[in-house]
Amino acid sequence: MVFVEGGSFTMGCSKDQSDCDGDENPHKVTVDDFYIGKYEVTQQQWQDEMRTNPSVFKDCSNCPVENVSWDDVQEFIHKLNVKTGDNYRLPSETEWEYAARGGKQSHGYKYAGSNEIDLVGWYRNESGFKTHPIGQKSANELGLFDMSGNVWEWCSDLYGYYSSVDKKNPNQVDKGVKRRVYRGGGWYSPPKHCRVSNRNSEPHNYSECTIGFRLAKSKAGNSDSFK
Repeated sequence: MVFVEGGSFTMGCSKDQSDCDGDENPHKVTVDDFYIGKYEVTQQQWQDEMRTNPSVFKDCSNCPVENVSWDDVQEFIHKLNVKTGDNYRLPSETEWEYAARGGKQSHGYKYAGSNEIDLVGWYRNESGFKTHPIGQKSANELGLFDMSGNVWEWCSDLYGYYSSVDKKNPNQVDKGVKRRVYRGGGWYSPPKHCRVSNRNSEPHNYSECTIGFRLAKSKAGNSDSFK
């Protein structure tokens, strides 16, 4: 886990970009300190807890686990927390984007660690249409790998349009929406979908071979409201 010092930032797609989507409206948010996984959770880590491997791209224990639903991930996290006595969880969408941007060390890149997607991400033109072992591309400013490309990553939030009001630790809880957010693009994605501000969502029980996750954890003493 990598420590991420909290702070304020503009979340969403900046006006100077030409490929913003309608649900990426820029707005100011503040996040507390937290921890986030240096890498995506691997097939071996999943198998150690769940005794199964749902991934389509098997025979690669150090590749990210994929083909897991948001519900599947909650079961994994529960087992891991019982085993370790810790309090792992999925990152909130805000935490995810803040970390992907590099936190307080951000250089304002379009992708997680660079304006050149080839340097930091496995995407449609680079992947050979499969996942790859974690940590082979360059890291971002915080030392986090594969936050653009390889597999999409589930977040804790329910999907919804951003509020125009400045918020601290926002977490979408619109009960009328049943779709969970995932971020970062994957091995089959075009560069546009690997941008740090790009958003996607699917039902909580949806799974496919382009979606995995990474873990997060609150700093001791912070309110842990993102389960």
